[in-house]
Amino acid sequence: ENIKKMAKTMKAVRVYGIEDYRFEDLEIPEPGHGEILVKVSAVGICAGDAKTYTGASRFWGNGTDLPAYVEPVVTPGHEFSGKVVKLGQDADKIHKVKLGDLVVSEQIVPCQDCRYCKTGNYQMCVPHHVYGFHQVTQGAMAEYMIFPKNALVHVVPPQIDPRHAAFIEPLACSFHAVELGNIQWNDVVVISGCGPLGLGMVAGARQKQPKVLVALDLCNWKLDIAKECGADIVLNPMECDLKTEIDNLTEGLGCDVYIEATGAGSSVKQGLNIIARLGRFIEFSVFGKEVTADWSIIGDTKELTIRGGHLGPYCWPKAISMVAKNLLPLDKIISHKFPLKDYEMAIKKVISSQDSIKVMLMP
Repeated sequence: ENIKKMAKTMKAVRVYGIEDYRFEDLEIPEPGHGEILVKVSAVGICAGDAKTYTGASRFWGNGTDLPAYVEPVVTPGHEFSGKVVKLGQDADKIHKVKLGDLVVSEQIVPCQDCRYCKTGNYQMCVPHHVYGFHQVTQGAMAEYMIFPKNALVHVVPPQIDPRHAAFIEPLACSFHAVELGNIQWNDVVVISGCGPLGLGMVAGARQKQPKVLVALDLCNWKLDIAKECGADIVLNPMECDLKTEIDNLTEGLGCDVYIEATGAGSSVKQGLNIIARLGRFIEFSVFGKEVTADWSIIGDTKELTIRGGHLGPYCWPKAISMVAKNLLPLDKIISHKFPLKDYEMAIKKVISSQDSIKVMLMP
């Protein structure tokens, strides 16, 4: 793209408050030292974006002990792909990119200085600058965006569809959840929820070759896609006695690994019910409100290992590789795409979720 011909302004979605998003003209930012200006090709909308829109306390605070995470006014969007159109001083050397490259950036821009960054756990970085939430990391629901100097940038093979490239972010998150599950060959693994994260988890868990891989969802058409992603068995908990089905697969013991990817309290209770003693319960979703469950099951009854998962550290190369090899039915997973100006319609499509999986905006 010829920079000399580039416009001075761009369209962007701006978050002012709960359900107060506006479509505005902004100046195209200028990349500083070590920064990259990217023309956004595609941006996915995740459940976290939808819950930000509707006002979940996890993002906006609760007025007492939970501070707000969102820093308005900010451009949202943290799963995206785009083309490099301008490089700040030394950015080519720092990030190993060149003009015209198709690139993605990990959703968190780590400080590299806190205790977590220094021990390699950059997904827990204390400033926790994720694109689309903080002022210093403006997001991708715009025609252009800046990758900061500390961004973790990956060049994507040019043959990959930019929409597929924008799915690398949720896929890396899915793979992190799978890694946390420490799946063994003899395990019965249950993944609850066949949204974008859950389907990525099914694909990732399939690579680990467990004894049986089960996918759960309340929408049968999503279960059909889970089969294409590698599930051996798919079950709709509304249409079967789930405990009986899992007991029949496991000689009455329960599943070895349960990965929760719905953000629904009922799925947490369901998992505690069907998991085996000494089982591994992985929680990887965002909840709209607090969840109550019987904690005696975790300790006194089953001695479970509970692991929380956040972001996709060290999983991006594998996610890029699987997308490049067409190992997921991405044209089915990416169910809807909208022009940027229809952002509100797209967010509402994610909120309703019954007839969509991954919804994307195309700036």
